[in-house]
Amino acid sequence: MSALPLAGRPSTEVLDDLTARKELDIKWREGRAFSLAYFAGQDVASLAEEAYRRFSGDNGLNPAAFPSLRALNSDVVDVVKGWVGGSPAAAGFLTSGGTESLLMAVKAARDRLFVERGVTKPNVVLPTSAHAAFEKAAHYFGLENRRVAVTDDWRADTAEMANAIDDNTVLLVGSAPQYPQGVIDDIPTIAALARQRGINCHVDACMGGVILSFLKRLGQDIPPWDLSVPGVSSVSIDLHKFGYTAKGASVMIYANKDLRSYQSFITDNWLGGTYGSSGVLGTKSAGPLAAAWAVMQYLGDEGYLRLAKLARNATLELAQGVKNNLDLKLRAEPESTLFSFGASNPAELNIFAVADELWHRGWYVDRQSPPDSLHCTVNAVHFDKVKSFIGDLNESVKIVKSKSATGESGSYGSVE
Repeated sequence: MSALPLAGRPSTEVLDDLTARKELDIKWREGRAFSLAYFAGQDVASLAEEAYRRFSGDNGLNPAAFPSLRALNSDVVDVVKGWVGGSPAAAGFLTSGGTESLLMAVKAARDRLFVERGVTKPNVVLPTSAHAAFEKAAHYFGLENRRVAVTDDWRADTAEMANAIDDNTVLLVGSAPQYPQGVIDDIPTIAALARQRGINCHVDACMGGVILSFLKRLGQDIPPWDLSVPGVSSVSIDLHKFGYTAKGASVMIYANKDLRSYQSFITDNWLGGTYGSSGVLGTKSAGPLAAAWAVMQYLGDEGYLRLAKLARNATLELAQGVKNNLDLKLRAEPESTLFSFGASNPAELNIFAVADELWHRGWYVDRQSPPDSLHCTVNAVHFDKVKSFIGDLNESVKIVKSKSATGESGSYGSVE
């Protein structure tokens, strides 16, 4: 166990120590990571860091003391409402990330159907491709998750979802896109099922919420997915992904304020007065909000359109590189900027050993199963890195095959 220094250390020494400890971390600002971090250039990152620094100690719990935060929050939510097809009646809250957003989607649905119909044994119907955070939400908030298998194209099986619904169902879930294979679920059909039952329908667009509207403007055929679809009650959007803002910024947008009201919590059942919060967190740094506002103002509409084009072109180039290697198999054609791939013949090639080899060459990709696959989330930083990655990928495949090497599956997250 590390000991707290008795007299404290010089700040320069502490910072040098931090720099040294980062030496083995993946160089994501150099485009070496196809997961976890997003980079739109040092100018964008520097602005986000400075805005975060200026507001890092301000507390978002109570904007009465920090009126600037109310204005920043309103600006950010209004922009995001436009990205996700929200009407003037739509309303939203910022959260600390995609996981909190999904937790709040489940909590809001549970609370609404308890108040309106007295549902005490609630369940959620969702495809096996829906994010793991829905499992966390069900565990935390006491719901049953009814996972339904996907179809051959990896999309939610809407017929099976319909069969799984009963009078205790409070929420249906679709993704735009789903994370494992990067395809967009049939949101209109899922939303129609929810509308028929008068229950919530949440679209997890943490990955696609920023970029899909821009890809559509670039001419890509994007299926309906947002609040403009009748029956969709809420959409989650991560700004720290393809919004390129600092970590800790996601947004939940509801179709109206009544639906949004079930996310919040208010009590006066203590000696400290009225306490209210919009999400899981109480005290929260205003840094992520300030960074999000600053980056969105800096990039503007044209900047996001440019970054979307870079990311999409890089995605298509990388997917084609995978398809050109006969030892690899693309799981699905990418509909936005992420996809996964595996071995054409798993008996001849261990795909996780390929990930090990890529790591030795300075690249990081996610490992996932089932089926055993490698996953790439492509963003603007990769636009001039694809050829290098494909070269190393092809060499890694050759080495793994020649050695019959094996690798471990790894994990998407960690409890360490």
